[in-house]
Amino acid sequence: MKLCMIGTGYVGLVSGVCFADLGNDVICIDRDIKKVEDLKKGIIPIYEPGLEELVLKNYKNKRLKFSTNLKDSIFKSDIIFICVGTPSKKNGNGADLSQIYNVAKEIRASISKFKIIITKSTVPVTTGDEIEKIISQKVSKKLFSVVSNPEFLREGEAIRDFTYPDRVVIGTTDKKSNKILKNLYLPLISKGTKYVNTSRRAAELIKYASNAFLATKITFINELANLCEKIDVNIQDISIGMGLDKRIGGRFLRAGPAYGGSCFPKDTKAIVTTADQFKINLSVIKSVIKSNENRSSLLIKRVFNILNGKVKNKKICFLGVTFKANTDDMRDSSSLLMIPSLHKMGAKINYFDPTGEKDDFKKLNNVHFSSNINFAIRESDLIIIHTEWNDFKSINFNNAVKNKKFIVFDMRNIYSPDKMKELKIKYFGVGR
Repeated sequence: MKLCMIGTGYVGLVSGVCFADLGNDVICIDRDIKKVEDLKKGIIPIYEPGLEELVLKNYKNKRLKFSTNLKDSIFKSDIIFICVGTPSKKNGNGADLSQIYNVAKEIRASISKFKIIITKSTVPVTTGDEIEKIISQKVSKKLFSVVSNPEFLREGEAIRDFTYPDRVVIGTTDKKSNKILKNLYLPLISKGTKYVNTSRRAAELIKYASNAFLATKITFINELANLCEKIDVNIQDISIGMGLDKRIGGRFLRAGPAYGGSCFPKDTKAIVTTADQFKINLSVIKSVIKSNENRSSLLIKRVFNILNGKVKNKKICFLGVTFKANTDDMRDSSSLLMIPSLHKMGAKINYFDPTGEKDDFKKLNNVHFSSNINFAIRESDLIIIHTEWNDFKSINFNNAVKNKKFIVFDMRNIYSPDKMKELKIKYFGVGR
């Protein structure tokens, strides 16, 4: 099939490349001329394991193209995916849909035969209705169908998630479009993926509801971890005991920093804003947002207590600063609050991250990037394991750290407290 992906951000690029790898002809569109030229050279704008290889393979095979010409690409394609950003509005409430609606206006100027127009971006309920209204102002409804097809890609696991998804959700009541899209996803369905055909509004809400529920699980276990620290209970025992209940499941029951990234923070706020517009109070999700916003402050207090209130001039090393492993995404990462706060208290901070130095910290005096782990931790008084990269799972601290009174604060519970005790390392985890 001939596909057009509008937007070469995380969703558009990963989805476009994976669709090409399934044998489709895909054109990825972006207004950023430099980004398009870089992609043609195999230079990838995001960090995602395995993506570079797939881009090079499918571009070489001519199943994947990159362009800035939207009108021509729409003309050549049968299915148009809208994959532009839907960030939170500047006031922090709801999703900014300006890019979505601008694209809809551009699409309507380029339709000459039947097109399926799909919102792959995460959008609030009724967005599809508005897109349809915008396009139908100048185009007959017989020439297009607006469908919701939300993505469920995890950063760092996106290619696997696309190739082996839990489900494919198609929101449309148009039988013709449903038949075509079921055929598009047939390579995945034939491997056991569940195909869910529902209304457009339901598909839009499924995405938000899923992310809000996962954010709730993270926040729930983080709050229980706070209790465990007071009553001498290991939160990992609680997570295992709960997770074995099939009604609950163990995924996302890992205590640690606040949730961050491109999805959970903005999507929880967006679903609450949508509900408020319909005079429905999503009190549980509102509590989740508030608790998560307080999480980094609690962890800063924990650092303060671990150091017995003596933060000034202490050498603190952060291992990992991205919101999770296998991504270079800094959006809403706990480190964005923790590092400046500790810096303000007078700490001297080193950090190491496999994805390199971050612009977010360049203006802070006494905050420095180290190019390797051993150099980063060598002079440390306190080592904070912030992100669960595999690089951090087998460090020989006693050999690497010169200061023999160093402390490890493992915010991801990577290490065994008993093992660290055997090694005579002063060690703190989360919820234990």
